[in-house]
Amino acid sequence: MAEPVDPTAPEVVAAAADLLATLRRAPATTGLAAPQIGLSLRLIAFDARRHPRSRSWAGELVVANPRLAGAAHWDDGREGCASIMGLTADVRRATRITVHGHLPGTGEAVTIEADAIEARCIQHQLDHLDGLLFLDRVPGVLSLHRRLHTCDA
Repeated sequence: MAEPVDPTAPEVVAAAADLLATLRRAPATTGLAAPQIGLSLRLIAFDARRHPRSRSWAGELVVANPRLAGAAHWDDGREGCASIMGLTADVRRATRITVHGHLPGTGEAVTIEADAIEARCIQHQLDHLDGLLFLDRVPGVLSLHRRLHTCDA
């Protein structure tokens, strides 16, 4: 379980910058969580515009201490992960979510309302903060697929 952070702490601001820089260097990845780069911090970065099915206009965002506050309209969708290359699977997730968190640096409270692929991407990153991989949400090996494309959720 990743640890909550003080979003205004210099080391958290530095970690947020590192997370975003790492995301930028991984063009086929729509999001990263701090545990994926070896940091046990409640910090996620995402840019769902990178996904071919994205309707996002928001661009890059880093959120400290993100917390799922609401979820609705569940559906199955294909996911992959930068931590598990070569496999995808259909994962059941909410298609509309509300997330509360804080911006690194200022500590400003933010509320994110997301749907479709953006909602899936954020939930995927929240799972990493809780020590889960998308495979933990797959009902069995028959649900796994070899990767046919290079976009991660």
